[in-house]
Amino acid sequence: MSEPKKRRSLLGLIFASIGMFGFAFALVPLYDVFCDITGINGKTATTPTETSDRVDTSREVTVEFVAYINPGVKWQFTPQVKQITVHPGETKIIKYDAKNLNKVATIGQAVPSVTPGVAAKYFNKIECFCFNQQPLEGGGNAELPLVFYIDPDLPKEIETLTLAYTLFNVAMDNPTAEQHSEVDNVKAL
Repeated sequence: MSEPKKRRSLLGLIFASIGMFGFAFALVPLYDVFCDITGINGKTATTPTETSDRVDTSREVTVEFVAYINPGVKWQFTPQVKQITVHPGETKIIKYDAKNLNKVATIGQAVPSVTPGVAAKYFNKIECFCFNQQPLEGGGNAELPLVFYIDPDLPKEIETLTLAYTLFNVAMDNPTAEQHSEVDNVKAL
């Protein structure tokens, strides 16, 4: 192979590598835009909303609760109830139980998702443990509250929706002294 061909091939490989890196870097924001446009992925709000003034007593919606634990997280994490029936606009309170199976304090973060994805914008959280990180001492446990309502504008064809939380460990390695002091300051969750 001649020297100009080698140089051209090398430059092509370098530009291809840069292009692949750029595409991978841009993929997350592009995916978020795609999900916003199409209404898929079931992302819910990450900030509290106000209670509803309207309650649609003419219909009922079944809400199922699911909990997943990311691999490597040594916690037990379960909803106290598996499903409830609500009237759209009606405020409900449910709780999840969390237990840290580690011997040291760890900090968890729950990330919500709603299916079907189009229902996510109608699922309103007034208070949610997912808004904050949840520090737990080694062997500690907590009841994690969720106060929510389903917007009365939920499309009529949606009769059942599922709220799933995936629990992640915020600090995968041993907690630092700062994390220990944060856990020590928590009186009750």
